[in-house]
Amino acid sequence: SAGCFREAGVIQQAYSLNFLLHVVPASCAQCPAWGAFSVSSPAIIWETVEQAGAGAEDRPKAVVWLYKAHGSTVTAWLQTSLPVKEAMLCDLLGRLAVWGHLLLEQRGLRLSFTPFLALSVLLVRSH
Repeated sequence: SAGCFREAGVIQQAYSLNFLLHVVPASCAQCPAWGAFSVSSPAIIWETVEQAGAGAEDRPKAVVWLYKAHGSTVTAWLQTSLPVKEAMLCDLLGRLAVWGHLLLEQRGLRLSFTPFLALSVLLVRSH
């Protein structure tokens, strides 16, 4: 068939194949689906979310790892249903980057990716 691996969603399908689904019984068949995070571009792979230490201000934190899976640049929106007070770019160890504060907008967090770039975003939840 015509097209390329990006159009076919090969990377997303490979993740689906390699990560087992966990079945969770619901109290009713009419319950809506719930997801804590979404990314607006299929070119961006949402790799993982890890809980980070609470820190001095004692607010729960999480680090989200994302990466651009193939060539070209793209701007994507990271959206979350969690109550986020603050968002910052950080390194792979969760240390804040100097340029790191991100603007929380109605559409979410605007992230710019160059080819094969990995970003780590530290999210501080509100109480």
